[in-house]
Amino acid sequence: MTPQPDATVIPLRRAVPVASVQGSLALDLTPRLDPPETDRPVRAAGGPPTRPTDLVSADPAQRAGLDRFVRRHLACAVEIACGDRPGAQLLRHCSPEVHADLARRAQLVIRAAGTTAASGRGRGAVRPVLRSTHTSLVDDEVLEVSAHVRYGARSRALAARFEVVEGRWQCVALEWA
Repeated sequence: MTPQPDATVIPLRRAVPVASVQGSLALDLTPRLDPPETDRPVRAAGGPPTRPTDLVSADPAQRAGLDRFVRRHLACAVEIACGDRPGAQLLRHCSPEVHADLARRAQLVIRAAGTTAASGRGRGAVRPVLRSTHTSLVDDEVLEVSAHVRYGARSRALAARFEVVEGRWQCVALEWA
C-alpha cells in the first residue's frame, strides 16, 4: 500500500461557537438580593412581631401551638408511612388525597417487610426520626412546612401544606423527597 500524497481532510461537522443562551430555555442565574415582594404587608402596624418566614402577623402563643401541632402531625405521618402507626390516626387532619398516599406508602413498606399493618416492623428496624421542621405562615389560613427526616444514616426531605378546612387545620399536600 502506497501512501497517497497530500490527501485533504474534509471535516464532517462545522465548529459552532458557544452562545450565552442555547435552545429555547434562557435562565437568569444571577443571584437575587432583594426580598420577595408580596401584595400584603409583612407586619400589621403595631402588631406582634412575626417570624422572618411569615408573610402575615400571628399571635405568638397561637403560632407556637400551631408549630407543635404541625410537628406532631408530621411525626405521625412519617410513622404511618413506614408502617409503624395506623393510618386512621390522621384521618381527621388530612385531605383524602394525602391520607390515600400515606396508606399506599404504608402498604408498600408492610409488604416489603412482611409484617402486618400498624404492628411495627420488629426489633432492629430502622425507625424514622423527625429531626427539624421549618414553618411559614403564608396566610391567616395557610401554613407551609419543610422538614428533615432521618432514616438511620440517610436523610429525606418532607414538604407539607396545611390549610384551614371546615374550621380545622388539615394537611392538603405532602411531598417526599
